[in-house]
Amino acid sequence: MPSSSETPAMVVLFTDFGLEGPYSGQVEAVLLLQAPGVPIIRLFSDLPSHDIQAAAYLLPAYAAGFPPGTVFLCVVDPGVGGDRPGVVLEADGRWYVGADEGLFELLARRARTLTYWRLPPARGVSSSFHGRDVFAPVAARLARDGVPGGGAVVAQRSPRSGWPDELFQVVYIDHFGNAISGVRATALPADALLEINGHVLRAARTFSDVPGGEAFWYPNSSGLVEIAVNRGRASEVLGARTGLPITLHGPPG
Repeated sequence: MPSSSETPAMVVLFTDFGLEGPYSGQVEAVLLLQAPGVPIIRLFSDLPSHDIQAAAYLLPAYAAGFPPGTVFLCVVDPGVGGDRPGVVLEADGRWYVGADEGLFELLARRARTLTYWRLPPARGVSSSFHGRDVFAPVAARLARDGVPGGGAVVAQRSPRSGWPDELFQVVYIDHFGNAISGVRATALPADALLEINGHVLRAARTFSDVPGGEAFWYPNSSGLVEIAVNRGRASEVLGARTGLPITLHGPPG
């Protein structure tokens, strides 16, 4: 595993900035200016707006596919400009930068190795765009130098005990209308039944294993339980939406 002094492979954006408007572009401009030559990947730009908990369950699942040394710039920050701390985490060899409002809870809980830094209070920058003015420069510094720097100090992290290990609700609706949950597929038996919005669903391996128009759940490519409709949209057929609860039933009798 690379040490923290080695140059990261890329900077990955994980934000609720949206697919339109200037915000992702403004952040990318800072990264390109301060860490030229480092690739920038938009992993998520359309996380549910202001929904820290939903993003917290997506982050460890989707970050796991990136190599050690990757820098994740993570911004779901409804408390921007307030007294929530800016932080840097090194978890299992990957770097994470953002505001500590719960976004890193599941990531930190599941990490085998973890170091947590707090950033100094932001001064002389916009009070409403710390993603650009505070966190992007820190991510660029990590990309250049492999260290947090900038006055960051190692600190003790305060866990959130109220969030479950598996979140039985929809945390994201993708482009195809599939409903991604906050549940790891390994936490369920393969023959479990899931209920969403009054619809009880069996598991399938993949889309082609069920008839067209049929709803099912399956382990998605990032290891989360996902609810889908073959050749249809779960968001329309099942009324799936972010925040909708999912109920676990036992296997059929």
